[in-house]
Formats: sequence, structure tokens, C-alpha cells
Amino acid sequence: MKAILIVVIVLVLAGLAFGGKFVGIRNNLVTEKEAVNAAWSQVDVALQRRADLIPNLVETVKSYAKHESGIMEALANARAALINAKTPQEKINANSQLDGAIGRLLVVVENYPNLKANENFLRLQDELAGSENRIAVERRKYNEKVQEYNTQIQLFPNNIVASMSGFTRNDAYFKTEPGARTAPKVAF
Repeated sequence: MKAILIVVIVLVLAGLAFGGKFVGIRNNLVTEKEAVNAAWSQVDVALQRRADLIPNLVETVKSYAKHESGIMEALANARAALINAKTPQEKINANSQLDGAIGRLLVVVENYPNLKANENFLRLQDELAGSENRIAVERRKYNEKVQEYNTQIQLFPNNIVASMSGFTRNDAYFKTEPGARTAPKVAF
């Protein structure tokens, strides 16, 4: 009788230890997932700030470069795509489109010396540069959090708890676009 009681106590203690470990791992995964969501929110705020600057920048440039309507239209479309995107992956794709349009706009600006000297344009350009820096920092932080989360759900025994609890890999990383490594050409 005493041996059975000892076996039952050992089994109960092992079950409690296993349950405690399971809960601890699951709580850590929830924390990691929420850190990814918080990092994404910061990226989203920075992207929205930049999207809010675009109309002012476009209006300023329009007054100087009336015949560059294709670039203005591309900027407007890219901004609309960013604002209408719902998921992080859609926003990442729309952001890449906006990056390209802004790059083309800056090439056009090089061809208009009066525009480059315009005080309003310079202020907007400085704000845009500040936004780009914030976006770069927040992208890096977001990618780090996604990497930490993905690592945690792949480690043993976390992978068992993750699969039992419905945690899945997050592949919504910010990546460099293939053409982004080539510097734009400025012709004078």
C-alpha cells in the first residue's frame, strides 16, 4: 500500500512539473507573439507618418514639375495601397511600392534646382528623411522580434507546446527588394 502511495505521489508531482513547464512555455510564446505585434504597431505608426507626409510633398513638387504626373500618380497609388493594406504582409508589399515611388520622385527633384531651394520642400524632405530613419529602425526591431518568436517556436520542447497551442511561424519579414541595391541614376 505504501509503495502504491509513493508511485501516485511521484506521478502527481511529475504531472504537476510537466503541466507547469507546459504553461511556462506557452506563456513565453504568448509574450513573444505579443512582442511581434507591438513591434509591428511601431512599424505601422512610422509607415502612417510617412504616408501622411506624401500628399504635402506631392503638392509642393506638382507646382514645379507639372509634366511629371506619372510619378505623382505612382506615389498616390502606392500611398493608397499602404493605407488600404490590412495584413502586415500586404503593408510590407505596399511599403516596397511606396519606396520605389519615393525614389523616382527624388530623382525628379534633382532636375529642378528651384524646387530643391524651396523652403517648404526642404522642410518636407527633412521630415520625410526623419520618417525614413524611424521606419528603418522600427523595421529592424520588428524583424528581430519576428526572428526571436520564430526561434522560440522551433526550439524543443517549445515546438511541441507551440503546435499543441496553435502557434505558427511568422514569415512577414521586411526584406530588401531586388532592385533596391542599385542606386538611382541622376542626370543633370
